[in-house]
Amino acid sequence: MALRTIRTEGDPVLSKKCRPVEEITPRIRELITDMLETMYDACGVGLAAPQVGILKRIVVIDVGEGPIILINPEIVESSGEQTGEEGCLSVPGMSGQVTRPNYVKVKALDMDMKEAEYEGEELLARAFCHEIDHLDGKMYTRLVEGELHHVTYDDEEE
Repeated sequence: MALRTIRTEGDPVLSKKCRPVEEITPRIRELITDMLETMYDACGVGLAAPQVGILKRIVVIDVGEGPIILINPEIVESSGEQTGEEGCLSVPGMSGQVTRPNYVKVKALDMDMKEAEYEGEELLARAFCHEIDHLDGKMYTRLVEGELHHVTYDDEEE
């Protein structure tokens, strides 16, 4: 297991479309393990393979309910609407208001290349949309309503 470098906005890899995963190899397993470790180390709730420089359709998410690994994910259903603060590990220290579906159903492959479906509401739905956008070279900054602003934490001095 190893921490990977998170690519930041402006890196050309973040604007490229990712290729589907055809088989689970030891390198893919290692990548997924590294992505989870990198996401947790950075205190994120999601990470897509292009954010660590790999153009594969792989996403890891954990909104506090345990890790979800999505291989070749696609959104098959969505409904409702939510607007809320969104940030990204590839745009450190910044966030903005983004409108996303409130409910999302995702079809993906698991680590055994078996098809699985996941459903999410609120934060999980937002994470599904945000991370899957990364696989198509789309950054959340294109969806921000108004201006991006610096993230401030409660324990920071004003």
